[in-house]
Amino acid sequence: MSTQEAEIQATLSQLGRLREAIATAIVGQDDVVEQLLTGLLAGGHCLLEGVPGLGKTLLVRSLGQALDLSFRRIQFTPDLMPSDILGTEILEEDHGTGKRHFKFQPGPVFTHLLLADELNRTPPKTQAALLEAMQEHTVSYAGVTHRLPEPFFVLATQNPLEQAGTYPLPEAQLDRFLLHIRVDYPSEAEERAILEQTTGKASAKVPSVMAGDAVRGLQALVREVHVSADMLDWINRLVRASRPQAGVGDIAQWVKWGAGPRAGQALVLSAKARALIHGRFAVTEDDIRALAAPVLRHRLLLTFMAEAEGKSADDVVALLLTAVPPPR
Repeated sequence: MSTQEAEIQATLSQLGRLREAIATAIVGQDDVVEQLLTGLLAGGHCLLEGVPGLGKTLLVRSLGQALDLSFRRIQFTPDLMPSDILGTEILEEDHGTGKRHFKFQPGPVFTHLLLADELNRTPPKTQAALLEAMQEHTVSYAGVTHRLPEPFFVLATQNPLEQAGTYPLPEAQLDRFLLHIRVDYPSEAEERAILEQTTGKASAKVPSVMAGDAVRGLQALVREVHVSADMLDWINRLVRASRPQAGVGDIAQWVKWGAGPRAGQALVLSAKARALIHGRFAVTEDDIRALAAPVLRHRLLLTFMAEAEGKSADDVVALLLTAVPPPR
């Protein structure tokens, strides 16, 4: 084994320790944890959705503790203002000269790992404050552009829209999230383990197992994972088939707006990251099938007919995977 291969294997072994560290505080939710790590390695942001009490915030906090990166949490509320996220200018006085000047005071968005808790409980104006930060990794204030630290990773949680006091996220902001991860109820055995683990004297302590340099190294390594021309063609056909004008199955009746090119980019990068997590350096059909729903579900705008028939975005993705077969 060459020195470079040994370094790569040593870096990949840290992923196993990272999952073990998160498991000290989180019971089960293996698919959710894997998708979260996929988003981290692919360099994208993740949106976690589930009813209150399923451990979404604890999961993100545990990831922050396991990574040797700066971590900040913002609790989104209806009265939160953009300046509470981005920062503001304060008036300072130079005691030597007596002159006053404005100085930018960075907000909590200036961190490596940002937990945007209950993002859909704040109005659209405040939600939009994150757009530039998520896309460009910069914050513009008073004509000056400030760079955010790298890596910069937004993990947002939201409650289902049926819950009272929520604001739907704009389509433009939803599209900035690489993955939309659904957090479901635990199994009976997992729920019993949660009760036992969280009601005793000792609380789980998540060890720090990975530094920022290792995260950046893995993100660079993801880009080198191979995607064959056949797999790339299949991803392209899946994304294009999600548009009503493609005429695939019942898509025209169920979908008002399909996924755009950013969905294809997200599916390629996510599949590469998942392959790397599983110790492979080439994307397979399983990687694409596992990530098609998290990548596409928030990028599809369903019609009234689909809602009337009880169809969800995941039903549309399942139809796409059946109607658009992989290459053989």
